[in-house]
Amino acid sequence: MKTLPLVLITLILIPILTGCWNRRELNELALVVAMSIDKSGNQYSISTQVVDPGEVSVSARGGGRAPVTTYDEKGKHLFEAVRRMTTVSPRKLYWSHLQMLVISEEVAKDGLNNILDFFTRDNEFRKDFYIVVSKNIQAKEILRNLTSIEKIPAHKMRSSLETSERAWAPTVAIQLDELIAALTSDGINPVLTGITIHGNGPKGESVENVQRIQPFARLKYKNIAVFKKDNLIGWLNENESKGYNYIMNNVRSTVGHIPCEKKGELVVEIIRSKTKIKGKVVNGKPKIDISLSSEANIGEVSCHVDLTKPDAITQLEKNTDKVNVDTVKNSINKAKELGVDVFGFGEVIHRADPKAWKSLKNNWDKEFVKVPVTIHSEFKIRRTGAVNQSFLQQEKE
Repeated sequence: MKTLPLVLITLILIPILTGCWNRRELNELALVVAMSIDKSGNQYSISTQVVDPGEVSVSARGGGRAPVTTYDEKGKHLFEAVRRMTTVSPRKLYWSHLQMLVISEEVAKDGLNNILDFFTRDNEFRKDFYIVVSKNIQAKEILRNLTSIEKIPAHKMRSSLETSERAWAPTVAIQLDELIAALTSDGINPVLTGITIHGNGPKGESVENVQRIQPFARLKYKNIAVFKKDNLIGWLNENESKGYNYIMNNVRSTVGHIPCEKKGELVVEIIRSKTKIKGKVVNGKPKIDISLSSEANIGEVSCHVDLTKPDAITQLEKNTDKVNVDTVKNSINKAKELGVDVFGFGEVIHRADPKAWKSLKNNWDKEFVKVPVTIHSEFKIRRTGAVNQSFLQQEKE
């Protein structure tokens, strides 16, 4: 008798259990891992990078085919172009595995707002894909380049972007939510990392590209794209991009070269970096104060310097302070030249003095160009490496 209530409850629940009513079998789907957006007249030209499961599975012996294929279509709207791809794709496109979105310079200059609505509205898109801008090349050509080590080019792009952001610093890994937050916030403008092809692009589309020790072409991240609201207006070079990441407290590790006392240079590896930004308004004029604190190890010595002497270490730290300050200044000067606050100085002023911000925010881009920025740097060398003295010190000067 005790089991009767359980049986009745089970019978009642069965009709409302949905089970796998909306399941989709893997062999019925085309997994999209990357997408590109170009302009073609007054239309968008869309390209998708789709995985060929027969070429990337563990048990695959390899049939000589590329691990991915691309489908191209055009349309006045993204949704229209994507649906039109069903005329060439044997399977329905599935977007939950999207890794990379590549936007061409031309599209970025026209504005991002119209295209981003598509990605936020469709619930099949996860919001953890990265967005980059193709520089001096059509975005669809980026998707056609076959890559070494990583079979799927989209995986290579994602991994390379994350690795370079952690270990090198002149790149930024921006996801959809972060981009939208920058577009909808007062006092800050968005940035995206640029990507290009190094080498012979057309040959990089062939399977032979990954059969060579030295491929015909490689994908390479280069510079940071600067936006005014949602429109691309310029680029930061490598040094300016590194300065941007210092200001934004994004630097986890990087390397830099500093001048020695006499001649030659010394390379240091940044192992820790922290940046604090403070703002204030004095007599209606905003001011910004940046404090940069870094620690590093010596990675390479190409000059005559005695690293056993404390005075020599102190002098190297002073030299590095100057280099870091110049790097940050160069980035700020370029942003002022472009007339856009990409550092969020406006947000800092807003937090520091909300009342003053009300009168500044409507004209912030012009105020930003005039705002004085004070930079403080404190640099410490922690380790000199496995050896104290370079063999260069033993040579005659």
